Amino acid sequence: MAVVVALAFVFLVMVPAPSLVRALSSNYYDHTCPHLESIVVSAVKKAMSNDKTVPAALLRMHFHDCFIRGCDASVLLNSKGKNKAEKDGPPNISLHGFYVIDEAKKALETSCPGVVSCADILALAARDAVFLSGGPTWDVPKGRKDGRISLATETRQLPAPTFNISQLQQNFAQRGLTIEDLVALSGGHTLGFSHCSSFQNRIHKFNATVDVDPTMQPSFAAKLRSVCPAHNKAKNAGSPLDSSNLVFDNAYYKLLLQGKSIFSSDQALLTTPKTKALVSKFASSQEAFEKAFVTSMIKMSSLSGGQDIRLDCRVVR
Repeated sequence: MAVVVALAFVFLVMVPAPSLVRALSSNYYDHTCPHLESIVVSAVKKAMSNDKTVPAALLRMHFHDCFIRGCDASVLLNSKGKNKAEKDGPPNISLHGFYVIDEAKKALETSCPGVVSCADILALAARDAVFLSGGPTWDVPKGRKDGRISLATETRQLPAPTFNISQLQQNFAQRGLTIEDLVALSGGHTLGFSHCSSFQNRIHKFNATVDVDPTMQPSFAAKLRSVCPAHNKAKNAGSPLDSSNLVFDNAYYKLLLQGKSIFSSDQALLTTPKTKALVSKFASSQEAFEKAFVTSMIKMSSLSGGQDIRLDCRVVR
């Protein structure tokens, strides 16, 4: 999602893993802010008309928000003084598209001031990003609150593109997410772009014996090596995450089965019978993928988070 949909994680967690919220409702704002959804989708459409990478950016932003302290919009907060916020943590340096949430929030503060949380705006924007890229839509349960704490050090909790299957499973399980959720949400990699640094480990000095990950299709690996040489100095060099990276489809799974995945964490999905079977299922049926993705997105976006509603998504007052 130019952006990496790399979800990233380390297991020494300093905060409790977020839990699932039970109080969310799809009609939460029906009376207090009836035009909420049209205002958010309008902001997303406007941004997409100027920047084709916006959908991937918004989807990735929502993932990265929910995996730290729950879906509380803490990823939007600016650093202040010596306190570095999540957005300035290493895995989040390439996040962009924050202005889309700002524009939606500004319009909502005119239409229904002090009512809609930044966390709900981000959840809606991620849904709209998927739908406007040709993917499914769904009713987003609403009623999230915004968080007041955002720490760059906690971005170590994000699942890394170098993770193996046991690390991925542990990471997701700590958030109440299953193996099915892991494989379905990894399909978010159908949108976006990755910089070389996130997959350099697979195409140069893979291990003491071979230079390139032997699970990669040779011509595909050669193409990546030409774009990302061993001592790459091109800041924006990288690769699309799949062959149709502006369209939400199941090409990601098809390419994975062909040895054309970008991240080690993608390839990891083929290393257990259960996850490989799910990859095959989603590769053969876009309908099955979309159904599973929607279920898992609703589940992930219901991870509990904040305490109040910020009037400015970037600042705690």
